[in-house]
Amino acid sequence: MADESDKSVEDDWAAAMAEQAETEAGGGSDDASQVHMEQFHDGGQPDDDENPVNFDVIMDVPVTISMEIGRTSINIRNLLQLNQGSIVELDRLAGEPLDVLVNGTLIARGEVVVINEKFGIRLTDVISPAERLRKLR
Repeated sequence: MADESDKSVEDDWAAAMAEQAETEAGGGSDDASQVHMEQFHDGGQPDDDENPVNFDVIMDVPVTISMEIGRTSINIRNLLQLNQGSIVELDRLAGEPLDVLVNGTLIARGEVVVINEKFGIRLTDVISPAERLRKLR
């Protein structure tokens, strides 16, 4: 099965290299109408209703979710002096919500809960996708 995939990739590369060689030799057309550009509307989705987005292909992709109670910045000298019992001051006050990060991106805030002697987090505020995009800009 891997051989079929390798052959397909090799065929794709061969076709791309042949197309590039043809273009460089002057056999290609400068006609911009050959390029198909998808038209997007305000939601950022293609206008093509015939090809609905299939999210099933990404549903099994693993992501790292972490809860952050706070941050601090210290120099290496102080970092090397840390030992058992050392206290590190964070930038948050007690009782403030924790940040919930997925692959390092803030997606929500919440509070710590203990259920059956296990820690968990109750989400109190979920960051909207639009707000996350605004923060990236």
